[in-house]
Amino acid sequence: MCLILLGLISCIGKKSELIELNFEKDLMPEGIAIDGSTKKLYLNSLKNNKIVSSSLDGSNPAIFLKTNKHNYLAGFGMTIKGDTLYALGNSLTEDKNKSILLLLQLSSGDLIDSYSINDSNFHYLNDLAISSNNEIFITDSESNKIYKIQRPNKTIEIYLDSEEISNSNGITISDDDEYLYLASNNGISIVETISKKIINKPKEGYSGIDGIKYHKNNLYGIVNGWRDKSQNGLFKFELNKIGTEILESKKIVEFTENFKIPTTFDIFDGNIYFVINTQIDNFDENTNEILDLKKLESYTMMKIKAE
Repeated sequence: MCLILLGLISCIGKKSELIELNFEKDLMPEGIAIDGSTKKLYLNSLKNNKIVSSSLDGSNPAIFLKTNKHNYLAGFGMTIKGDTLYALGNSLTEDKNKSILLLLQLSSGDLIDSYSINDSNFHYLNDLAISSNNEIFITDSESNKIYKIQRPNKTIEIYLDSEEISNSNGITISDDDEYLYLASNNGISIVETISKKIINKPKEGYSGIDGIKYHKNNLYGIVNGWRDKSQNGLFKFELNKIGTEILESKKIVEFTENFKIPTTFDIFDGNIYFVINTQIDNFDENTNEILDLKKLESYTMMKIKAE
């Protein structure tokens, strides 16, 4: 394992660091969030319906939310605003479809609020972004819809419904709340938040994106959806000065055979953090079982400077 880590560092350069995480090997993490005030890392679990935490250096691993507590489901997108962790969860099989959003107080772990969708339609609430006005925007990867919650209201409303944003996954919002950026099957769509208008035409090739973040007038995204793995990686998407158009893309990290389905990431103090080996390709969502227990390995997180 040490030789693999050293090899990865030498390939990527001095701007990166690899951090070994000391969680159980069957975690199957999807969502990640960093609390900048305490410098703590939070990961959720697809398999075990829980949330774990540690220091940013991987030390002091702990359980933050126990399995199924507050009716939490398989973990998906997470983000932190203030002292609140926002955590999405879904049941993984279509015949038992449920979706939930938990708002958890970071300092205590207490439940602040919860929102759920449980109807005859198949939902897959995948990722979320929060405005400065406490508007929560949520993607649904099984539809053409984006949902919105205006805190402190309890209503989950349809914010946008359009084939142009079909099966959206990652979502992020500009610092001034003027634009939402959606990673869908069609590429990256830019939505004017007030008018709800899609103001750009997604560029061909900008698809296969999982997590996406807005940072200093640029977008960063993990691309993991291509069968041709040479097309996958961590990318920077340069925006124009007003954030209404993508000018070009640049691959920051090449995903080699040692990268096993990286999914989402977080940005803290100018650095990007993501788990390089989630190993979710070794997980059967329908049976909630690991396909090959012998292939499980400890999780490794990459820290790399946002260019």
